Amino acid sequence: MLAPVGALRANATQPPLLLGAVRRRALPIIASVLGAALVALLVYGISTQAASRTLDELVARGERPTAPQAGRSLPTLGASGTGSLAALRGKVVVLNFWASWCEPCQIEAPLLERNQRSLEHHGATVLGVTYLDASPDSERFVRQYHLTYPNLRDDNGAFAHSYGTDQLPESFIVDRDGHIVAISRGEIEQPFLDKALALAESA
Repeated sequence: MLAPVGALRANATQPPLLLGAVRRRALPIIASVLGAALVALLVYGISTQAASRTLDELVARGERPTAPQAGRSLPTLGASGTGSLAALRGKVVVLNFWASWCEPCQIEAPLLERNQRSLEHHGATVLGVTYLDASPDSERFVRQYHLTYPNLRDDNGAFAHSYGTDQLPESFIVDRDGHIVAISRGEIEQPFLDKALALAESA
């Protein structure tokens, strides 16, 4: 039995109406998804920006940039009180950023300790700064490797970031006047410490 012509016309109009309703509902969802994706992309871009290498470029040109935030007070590891790089002005300093969870740090710690006595003899020192490390873990690390040089805590990473440090270990040789003369982005070896010793002996 054939349907009336009017009924056929009514049914013919339903699919476009349904499609329009779906589109109206889908647009806000699509806009929300695209917005969330854009925010996520921006956050990712900010979080993955390369660390600054301005200090490296200056040192490579033979300049001696002033050590950033030398006067910033940081908590002393394993003791009360605070310390700073500026408090060591007049000494050659091997500024070493490390953490207990960093495997290369575990390799270079004994090397730093072996050189500390010679550095001290010439008016120099290693200054360790923990980077985003839990204090109990850092203190265990100091005991395990029998570290005698001073160590400070950079709990939020702000001090390390001012040196362009976002990976570990990283080390900087700072002269007696507070200027950076050498940089090691990675595990140090004896020749790097020999530079600090030579600087201390000549100063």
